[in-house]
This record gives sequence, structure tokens and C-alpha cells, in this order.
Amino acid sequence: MGSFAYFPHTGEDIRSMLDRCGVNSLDDLYSDVPADFIYKDEYDLDPAMSEQEVREYFEALGRKNVALTVFAGAGAYDHYAPAVIPAITSRSEFLTAYTPYQCEISQGTLRYIFEFQSMICALTGLDVANASMYDGATSAAEAMRLCIASTRAKDTVLVSSTLLPSVLAVVRTYAKWGGIKLVGIPEKDGQTDIGALALLLGSNAVAGAILPQVNRYGIVENHMGAADALHASGALLVEYCDPSVLAVVKTPAEWGADVACGDGQSLGIPLCYGGPYVGFMACRTEHMRKMPGRIVGQTVDGAGRRCYVLTLQAREQHIRREKATSNICSNQSLMALWVTVYLSLMGPQGMKRVNDLCFERSHYLKDSLMSTGLFEDPFPKATFVKEFALKPLVPVESLQQKLLDNGFFGALSDENSYVTFAATEKRTVAQIDALVDVVKSMKA
Repeated sequence: MGSFAYFPHTGEDIRSMLDRCGVNSLDDLYSDVPADFIYKDEYDLDPAMSEQEVREYFEALGRKNVALTVFAGAGAYDHYAPAVIPAITSRSEFLTAYTPYQCEISQGTLRYIFEFQSMICALTGLDVANASMYDGATSAAEAMRLCIASTRAKDTVLVSSTLLPSVLAVVRTYAKWGGIKLVGIPEKDGQTDIGALALLLGSNAVAGAILPQVNRYGIVENHMGAADALHASGALLVEYCDPSVLAVVKTPAEWGADVACGDGQSLGIPLCYGGPYVGFMACRTEHMRKMPGRIVGQTVDGAGRRCYVLTLQAREQHIRREKATSNICSNQSLMALWVTVYLSLMGPQGMKRVNDLCFERSHYLKDSLMSTGLFEDPFPKATFVKEFALKPLVPVESLQQKLLDNGFFGALSDENSYVTFAATEKRTVAQIDALVDVVKSMKA
């Protein structure tokens, strides 16, 4: 196909297909549709445009967008994506990839899904990872279901109140319609209260707990003792993770977690107005058969050559419904490829450098904002890498509007009257100083 992404069917192509179908015209293909259901009027369509006119039309629409400098986080971060990634992922053999049912002709797709799984295992420290999670929120909900499926006669899952609100909302939706009881774990000093978690394990009904590795305030949480308490009561520990930060902090496996899940967006996927993103899930070997989605494995063919196959598929489509752990269907393979290329390019040292820059820029931003005298620090002892929470001493709405008017997106607010800021490696010192100058102007 060369550089062309799409070729329309020619008259000869259409004639050949009609002949193969044994009909004379396209209308004949719909001859069994009742006439009352066929629209017979003229379509209300705008006049046709030339290619140049179409380009100009969409460029005009694009100019209506306001480009803001992003100092927001809340689970989606403005990380740098090397130019080679879209160049590779836009190749036609990847761009059109879907579920690789026929392994004989899907080796390329199966290979990069296998590599994606392997890299997620390296980041989390766990034994096996799957593919096909929609996003972070649904991966957390599927992890909740895994806890129920992996523990018998238990119907309750504990969820930390410091999880991202968007993640909590999806987990609650899955639980409501799945007959699962959710119990919230309170927070203490901006982190999950591990002591309160232990007290909630008095009942034998708890199947697991979902705790954030980096929480809604950007704090890297300390989960010391959580795994021991949960395992002693026959429950599982699920950690919801920012995979980018996993390159420099304690892994879920090191915390004793049974399952890790999260959103791969921070691994170089552009913000894209909210998607598409890609979820991930990893677990210990003993829970592998309870994982949703699919797992690609490596083997050898009849000639002894390395090859890849779909090893496990837990969807209703592939196995008996009563045995299925999920009916999740989206492949998300293209975004898994994006993440795989990103991690291949960055490597361990590149990932460490990204986090070092995030740490430097975000701490500089926090110190600069605190120096204005317009904020209080609610969590002065907290550890964070790129996102933090402050309590503004000015009206939140006025702060947000002032930032927007000057081209900045940040100061996301919550029900506790806190605002969060995030600074990734893309944010420069000049941009940070400019944002702080805008905040200082509110003192006048």
C-alpha cells in the first residue's frame, strides 16, 4: 500500500464482489429488507468539498481550540512522546491490527503484545500480565472482580478513599451490578490508613483491597503491613499504579501485592482530550486463570522457530459463560504498541531520567507556589514525584480562571478544598515561573 492508508473500491472491484455473491447490483444485497424500512428521500448532505477545502475546513475548526500549558494531573499526565512512536504505530500493519485470532498471520501483533506484557511484568515485579484492558479505571474494576473470583465465599472488597475519584466511580459501578460489597478505607495524613484497613478485616467476607501506589494527591503511599494483614485473613492486595513512577519507587511485588493494575497513559501516550488510553493488569501466577482479557505466550513452531500464540482467553466469546471472568472485548492493541515502543526507546535509564526531571520540576513548582503566601501545605511530610496538593487561601474558582485566562491548565479542585498541580519533564523553569507570576498577581 505504500504511503496510502486507504484505497476505495473501483467499479471493477465492486462488480467482482457482486458476481461472487451471485447478485446483479448493490441494491440486490438488501432485497430482503422490507421496503418500509428503506429511506427513499434525498439525504440532507452538504455539498462535496475538494481535498484542499476539507483541509482548510478542519484547520479552521482546529484553530478554535485553545492550547493551554498543562499543569494538571489526576491520573493523566503531559509526558513527552518521541516522534518515532507515531511513525511506527501509524504503519498500516499496526494501525489496522485487531484481535489476532489466526496466529499464523498475526505474528507481528502477537509479538508486540507479548513484549508489552513482559515490560509490564518488569515494571510491577509480578509474574504475568495480560492485554486488552480499556483504561486504568476499568482495570481496577476488573481487579476487584478477580479478587472475588480468586477467593471463595467472599463478597466484599475494601477500597481506599485516596484512590482517584474517577477510578472509584467505575469500581462502584461494577460492584453495584456485580453484587459486590464495597467498604471504604479512610485516609490519614493524605494516605490510606493501614491501621484502619487491618481493623476492617475482622469479617471473613473480605476478598481483597485496592490501594493506590500514587494517590489522588500525588503522594507515593507507604503500604507497610498491608499485604501481611490481608494475606492473614485470606484476602488479596491490589495496587493501582502509575507505571511511569514504578521505574523509581517500590514495586507492587516488593509491597507483597497479588495484583497490580493502572493506566498506561503516563508511558508516553498523549493526553488526546481523554483517550484512547490503555489499561494494564499483572498478577502472581496462581491468579493467572482469573485474569480478564487475553495472554500471549511464546513457544516454538514445528520447525523449532520462536513464535507467539494466544495462550489464555477468559472471555465469554471463547469459553463457557459461567467460567468466564470477564466479557471485556476491546483489544487496545494499538495503544499497547505505543507503550511498548515508548518503553523500548526509554529503557531503564531513560525512565529514571524522566522521573528525575519530574521530581525536580514539581518540587520547584511547589516551593515557588508556597513562597507566594497564597497556599497552605496540607501534607508537608508527603513524598511525591510529579503531582502534589495544596490548600489555596484564595477562591478556587478565581484561581482557576486566572490561570486559564493566562494560558495555564492546573489547580484541579476536590471536595476537600484542595487543588492539585503536576509538573512533568515537559514543563520548563520558564513556564513554571510564568505560572507563579500569574498566581502572585492575585495578591494585588
